[in-house]
Amino acid sequence: GPERRGNAGCALPAAVDIQPACLGLYCGRTVLSVNGSVETYGDCGVCPRGQRTDDNKICRECMGSPDRYDWLYLGFMAMLPLVLHWFFIEWYSGKKSSSALLQHVTALFESSIAAIVTLLVSDPVGSLHIRSCKVKKLSDWYTMLYNPSPDYITTVHCTHEAVYPLYTIVFIYYAFCLVLMMLLRPLLVKKIACGLGKSDRFKSIYAALYFFPILTVLQAVGGGLLYYAFPYIILVVSLVTLAVYMSASEVESFKDLLVRKKRLVVLFSHWLLHAYGIISISKLDKLEQDLPLLALVPAPALFYLLTAKYTEPSRILSEGGNGH
Repeated sequence: GPERRGNAGCALPAAVDIQPACLGLYCGRTVLSVNGSVETYGDCGVCPRGQRTDDNKICRECMGSPDRYDWLYLGFMAMLPLVLHWFFIEWYSGKKSSSALLQHVTALFESSIAAIVTLLVSDPVGSLHIRSCKVKKLSDWYTMLYNPSPDYITTVHCTHEAVYPLYTIVFIYYAFCLVLMMLLRPLLVKKIACGLGKSDRFKSIYAALYFFPILTVLQAVGGGLLYYAFPYIILVVSLVTLAVYMSASEVESFKDLLVRKKRLVVLFSHWLLHAYGIISISKLDKLEQDLPLLALVPAPALFYLLTAKYTEPSRILSEGGNGH
């Protein structure tokens, strides 16, 4: 490092070298002032919101924008409450499909408005763009686990949002979803769901009051894991739910599908989820290679329909009986 010489000619370490090293993976020094090309730094500690440490342990403003994969992750987290809303509306509405349809549309409206408002209140305020820091590794999501203890007694707390704003923006979105649901849905349900009993009317809303806290805890604990695993979760869950739905609805041929429009709607919604999962895995970096993969979207449903007649339990049992 630079040195300065005293009167006796002995070398004295420069003032810069006297500062202790900034320990910990996510601790950094904030920039106090900038005078030309000279920056003055504060003590080693937590970076302010909207900043993260660079390679030199200096807190720098997050000036990037989310890449395609980040947006797909946010889209997945935004879809979760909407899909759960739709599931529980369908579950509790029974045969009253007319009242269910309006509730489905209202749930979509709530989620869309909540997403737009969340983007507008995020930095920069009033714009649908958001500034963000790049996710480099899994530990970026769990900075609270990397607070250093230099003397093994005192802990330096450097917990901050290194993946700004991907972690907190989901909580803000869920809060807006909940507020909008509580404002809109009870009035709508009271008006339209006359066919349902009084106790059944609000069950889909009560279900949301259970699953929103669960989703919040899921994001708080598993946000980083979900970030890396969500494309595979989408594919597996959509495949399993499609198979369960088709077997429960006793769909065994293309004719069975065409009998009711609702079955086609469920099938196409699953195909959209398949496509979303495939796009998330491939990220569409190389279009000529990745776009043909979307041709695989109908494959599971076609495979099910072609093989359903061979796996009918009664047929297997009767053939087993004949064999004996």
